Amino acid sequence: MNTTLNKSRIKGYSAVFVVLVILSTILSGCSRFLDEKSDSNLATPTTLEDNQALLDRLSDVLGNFASSGMASSDEFYLSDADFDALEYQEDKRLYTWQKDYVSTNQGVGNDWFYCYKAIYISNAVLHNLDTYAISGAENVRGQALALRAIRYLDAAQIWCLAYNSATAQGDLGLPLRLDPDMNIPSVRSSVKQTYDQILKDLHEAVNLLPVKQIAATRPSKVTALGYLARTYLLMGDYEKALTYSLQALSLQNTLMDFNTLNPADSYPIKDMNAEVLLRATMRISGPVRFAVAKIPLNLYQSYSDNDLRKTVYFRVNPNGEVLFKGNYTGGSTAKMTGVTVDELYLIAAESYAHVGDITNAMKMLNDLLITRWKTGTFMAFTASSKEEALQIIKKERQKELLFRGLRWADIKRYNRDGAGITLTRTVKGQTYLLPPNDLRYAIAIPEDIIKLTGMPQNPR
Repeated sequence: MNTTLNKSRIKGYSAVFVVLVILSTILSGCSRFLDEKSDSNLATPTTLEDNQALLDRLSDVLGNFASSGMASSDEFYLSDADFDALEYQEDKRLYTWQKDYVSTNQGVGNDWFYCYKAIYISNAVLHNLDTYAISGAENVRGQALALRAIRYLDAAQIWCLAYNSATAQGDLGLPLRLDPDMNIPSVRSSVKQTYDQILKDLHEAVNLLPVKQIAATRPSKVTALGYLARTYLLMGDYEKALTYSLQALSLQNTLMDFNTLNPADSYPIKDMNAEVLLRATMRISGPVRFAVAKIPLNLYQSYSDNDLRKTVYFRVNPNGEVLFKGNYTGGSTAKMTGVTVDELYLIAAESYAHVGDITNAMKMLNDLLITRWKTGTFMAFTASSKEEALQIIKKERQKELLFRGLRWADIKRYNRDGAGITLTRTVKGQTYLLPPNDLRYAIAIPEDIIKLTGMPQNPR
């Protein structure tokens, strides 16, 4: 199946139109998603099974989530040699927080392309369910709504500033594509409109989805509740983040006991483990490959020797450099970014602290951490104030959720709330800084998208 379009054919189209044309080729020009059916009438998915099959295209729907945030975060660094070896100049510019030209082109693939490709599939399914009046479609509709919301939430962390209730109505948000019609122009919404749409989709999905699916490759009610918790946390609405994290945990709260893992394994945490609520994975771009992304020594040394994450998450190479191996997919081919049970414990802990319930905040944190430490060695964390509790929880959040694609969004919201975090990188003797709340925290939209749509670029 060939989905490549000659550049001369797409020149002048809107960026979303380009994506939709490519997806049209995938969805209507290739009938293999219908297995052995050959009736040309089936080129348009008109049955429930057909539309479920579209959502089950894992590489298109649950793969290639944005990695630009992780590439811009403080979770790792590159050696000068690895920086020089990056294949694309855009990756080098992204790593050093340049203001523009930080996305590889469509031929290579970039975060924007894969994001809107997945959104188109959700929109197409929702359109099909309504157009063909497909009955019994609650589960499929709920999946499509959840997946669309998840992609928009992911995108908002890359191309929008942190949600700020005081400015969200005026801050630039995302082009909200809610219809598969490729002739509708792309127009940027506000950040508030973007998050309103995410919440609308997730709340509707919660009421449609079953508690659990046949596998963690389909969104469930627990998944949607978990993403509501993540969304409200990012927005700074801690009461609602607490509500939905606890609702999700009431339905699924199993944690792995790290004492049962083998730290000598290349990747000790296995794929589809009990903590995975949705197996969504990031795009593997040059800077974030496991083989080159080095863990800062001070972060590695912050793990106690009795903290099993120190050997489950990391390996030390012959040069003394620390590399990550704690991926929740059981290998190096994809990085987990989907919502997980351990993340929900941390959302609940942080939210309890923000609303002033320090006792329950520390209980949620300790209930998680006791499963990460060598049996009989864990000493429960305590805090005497809200500020002390938050300091402990945020540090453990960074240590637990390493390489999950969440740190960039966390830094943005912490700085929104006054944390004053300045990011620093040194490349070949030159130091690069990213001050708190810098406009570059809203990463530049690919320039070809701006040119093709006429949408405004993120201010610089």
